[in-house]
Amino acid sequence: MSFSNNICPVPFDQQPLNEFYALKKSCFFSFFGFKLSKYIYRLFILGIILVLLCTPFVIKSINFSWKLFILDEFFCTILLLSLVLMRLYLGWSYIISRLFSATIFYEESGWHDGQIWIKTPEMLTKDRLIGTYYVLPLLYRIKWTFVILGLCFVMNFVFYSLLY
Repeated sequence: MSFSNNICPVPFDQQPLNEFYALKKSCFFSFFGFKLSKYIYRLFILGIILVLLCTPFVIKSINFSWKLFILDEFFCTILLLSLVLMRLYLGWSYIISRLFSATIFYEESGWHDGQIWIKTPEMLTKDRLIGTYYVLPLLYRIKWTFVILGLCFVMNFVFYSLLY
């Protein structure tokens, strides 16, 4: 599903559609999937893994209390999950900006000789359709996940302040 080199002078790896397919096939970005159920399930599994990874660090606190342990564990998990989602969001937002742009900035060699190529109408239409129907829903999903994590962070802060 890539474009031929005789149509587009942009190197194969720098074409936005090929960057999309490469990101879609990569281990990290494909882990979350495009379906909502798969996204929620994998996010939940990642949250459990992060809880297990945070436990040794949180348990070493000076004044151990089960209530504080749970709140600190929750805070650590939210923080690490936010970092993972930030990386996911930045990767897909870069791809969406490349797909929606009418021009492609590229380098033919490694000498920073930046060139700009204007997409053909067919290429632009295909890129924008893929961006609209595949990438934008995923970006909205990640944004809403950030909102939910932010609310969880605020709740954690409120509970933490009630304990002290």
